[in-house]
Amino acid sequence: MEMEAVKLEQIVMKWYPDMLAFLKQQELDSVIVLRDGMGILEAEDALDIIHHSILEHQSPEVLQ
Repeated sequence: MEMEAVKLEQIVMKWYPDMLAFLKQQELDSVIVLRDGMGILEAEDALDIIHHSILEHQSPEVLQ
């Protein structure tokens, strides 16, 4: 399978739609490159991707 670029919003909508209201639009618009595409993405992997995306968008002041 080939790499596939998707927005984080697509991952959230497929696996965790209840989380949609808690994410910023900037986070949802993040482009995620999936090595093997959406077709084989597992729920745990999706949650890891969402978690890392949230951390990536956190303000450094919040993390200190």
